[in-house]
Amino acid sequence: MATSFSKSHRSTNAPAVVLIADDDADTRLLFRTKLEMDGYTVIEAADGEETVKLAESAQPDLILMGVSLPRMDGFDATRRIRTAPNVSGVPIVFVTGHAEPRFVVQAREAGCDEYLIKPFDLRALGEVIKKYLGKASALAN
Repeated sequence: MATSFSKSHRSTNAPAVVLIADDDADTRLLFRTKLEMDGYTVIEAADGEETVKLAESAQPDLILMGVSLPRMDGFDATRRIRTAPNVSGVPIVFVTGHAEPRFVVQAREAGCDEYLIKPFDLRALGEVIKKYLGKASALAN
């Protein structure tokens, strides 16, 4: 279900931009810390509406999406992003504690590329980031 995304909007030397969309500040801090240590630029959103706005304005290279976001859940935010021409192909990885199969199905139908269930080893996240951004990640070590 991977989609291609042209990074022509960003210099090839510029670090990849990752948008973290999660309502939990501690989760955002953990992901931000690890991603910045790996050389990525990180932007954050605490709710679904902010996620869509930031995705459209910042045009990230990858989105880490929570499910239970205030104001607009991760499914609706993903659907909205998938219809925005300038970011419709950005890889979206759901990172959530919802392990029920119905959530996985909903996420895939909304347009997500990967679905990671918390808790997980940060190496798993590192491998997913490497898969979509093509850069070795300290998270994978």
